[in-house]
Amino acid sequence: MADRDISEAYLKGFDRILAGASVTGRRLTRDELDSRRGLGEQAAEAGLGLRALIGAHLAATRAHWPADATSADSVLAAMQQAVDAFAEGYERAQRMAVRQEEAARREFIDDLLYGRSDLGLLAERAERFGLRLSSAHAVAVAQGTASYDEGDAASREVEHALIGRFGDRSILLTTKDGRLICIAPGDQDEVLAFFAKQAYAATDGGRVAIGRPQPGAGGVVQSYEEALSALDLGERLELDAPVLRAADLLVYPVLTRDRQAMADLVLSTLGPLRQARGGAQPLIDTLTVYFDAGCVGAEAARRLSLSVRALTYRLERIHQLTGADPSDPVHRYTLQTAVIGARLLEWPARDV
Repeated sequence: MADRDISEAYLKGFDRILAGASVTGRRLTRDELDSRRGLGEQAAEAGLGLRALIGAHLAATRAHWPADATSADSVLAAMQQAVDAFAEGYERAQRMAVRQEEAARREFIDDLLYGRSDLGLLAERAERFGLRLSSAHAVAVAQGTASYDEGDAASREVEHALIGRFGDRSILLTTKDGRLICIAPGDQDEVLAFFAKQAYAATDGGRVAIGRPQPGAGGVVQSYEEALSALDLGERLELDAPVLRAADLLVYPVLTRDRQAMADLVLSTLGPLRQARGGAQPLIDTLTVYFDAGCVGAEAARRLSLSVRALTYRLERIHQLTGADPSDPVHRYTLQTAVIGARLLEWPARDV
């Protein structure tokens, strides 16, 4: 739009307001200010730049300088009030547009992560936010001690790092339920790995889980749910790794798929440990560390701050109570599976 068109469309009545106010030195009336605000809103909605619009006001002031003005100050004061009201309306419209855009983005993200929308419509909406759901996508979720929202320091830090490294690669960064979330094409694992590194730092050592790449619009939901499940498993099993990959944890959902069977295994294998002094938990913790140390007694003793002799005594006590020898490869598999099941079921703290 040419400057002349801007003047005609968005400076309507400005010359009369300038002349009327500058002659007496009065302030602009409420109606005059409201008319400027309304024109400012219309200009913002039309996508015009504020800089050019203010320039048009200055040019119009020079072109329509009132010959009978009491002073130059009265003309400039009237212009200042008019421009200020115009800019107020412009900024108000912009804030409204931003809020509407944020609401639309949040609604899309909710639908995308919960699969509540028609998949065809969801795919169409996704293109507006840079995603092509016809291909596979993977989701990474970062969780820290604090709750994170879009626009806070942690979110901005991660976003700036990703954009600086990868630019526009059809990546969607957002937050959900206080967690940082990154959605990326399934064949760009380097993006999610970099997100995990940045999110770990931004959340002061939080944990990140990465779901497997899944195809189609519904694949984002599936990958997101896998990442959430990985976070839950990491917490329940007290896994030390800062980054958990759902693909590496597939055995655990398999183990808990038949909850009753797992409960039976836990109780039949580890139930006798409740007879030990102090209950079952200390001996279960001993087995956990022993297995995590690769069944190397010296390393397990070091991690438990025990002497090798004390560790050996505990392992022998477990053998006596359960009939299963932790050092025997045949018994070891049953014991280790039962220990994993106990941690997943939170036994013996909770009944199973």
